[in-house]
Amino acid sequence: RDSLDDYVKANPFFGCLVGRVGNRIAKGRFSLDGDHFSVLQNDGENHLHGGKVGFDKVVWQAHEAGPNSLALTYLSKDGEEGYPGNLYVTVVYSLSEDNMLRIQYTATTDKTTIVNLTNHTYFNLSNAPTILDHHMQLFAERFTLGDKNLIPTGELKSVEGTPMDFRKSTRIGDRIDNDYDQLNAGGGYDHNYVVNGLAGTLRLAARVTEPTTGRVLEASTTEPGIQFYAGNFLDGSVTGKGRTYNKRSGFCLETQHFPDAPNHPDFPSITLRPEETFASTTIYRVGVGSSSSQ
Repeated sequence: RDSLDDYVKANPFFGCLVGRVGNRIAKGRFSLDGDHFSVLQNDGENHLHGGKVGFDKVVWQAHEAGPNSLALTYLSKDGEEGYPGNLYVTVVYSLSEDNMLRIQYTATTDKTTIVNLTNHTYFNLSNAPTILDHHMQLFAERFTLGDKNLIPTGELKSVEGTPMDFRKSTRIGDRIDNDYDQLNAGGGYDHNYVVNGLAGTLRLAARVTEPTTGRVLEASTTEPGIQFYAGNFLDGSVTGKGRTYNKRSGFCLETQHFPDAPNHPDFPSITLRPEETFASTTIYRVGVGSSSSQ
């Protein structure tokens, strides 16, 4: 946006830290150790991206964390947006000489709570009005099957034989408008993919290439999932920096735990207890030609 006021008033999560829980919670309800909690239903009947005043709308404290590094800290107080526990959060952004942006998240709590932090940056590797000519590769054999409201059914579905298959580099626009229930629900791609490999280890989750510029973006993460969102809900109402942000003018790669995890015991847990520390790392790397993240 062109000004801070513009950014605060209308912002579809551009570049935001998202929390306390990113993505969706079905019907805004979850339970912890037999206690039931309700959070705001701000996405139809479901909870999305932390509620009315999520982590994207609060003021963080900024501290220098070393050369080319910035630490942001925030105390999310007990009961904020309906979540239990005082949550102490630190996010460190570090930029390396070889074009890597490393994002390191840590959090602790004084009561059992839930946490799913992510970053909602939009990318466009060209000057084109949409990202449909970008080529996407996702290192994922499965995705979390969703209902008509993008709430997981609990099934981890194979991408094989579906328009969700990006195991090989594929133009984003090739199948985005296919008549397929998952794409119909999201108006295109807005789905959580199960990243191959062991969660908790840093591994490559996505590689995007833009043929006309040769630019390459790689996303690596310790998280179990990555949400590929193709900017389907951008509608031209947001402008700034000489641009109008129309439908599919940017895409997101949101590294995360799975949507609605508290209501699916078989999903990787987002429960955080007082004796534990939440820790997560994501790296975005931009290059030209081939690239490799570590």
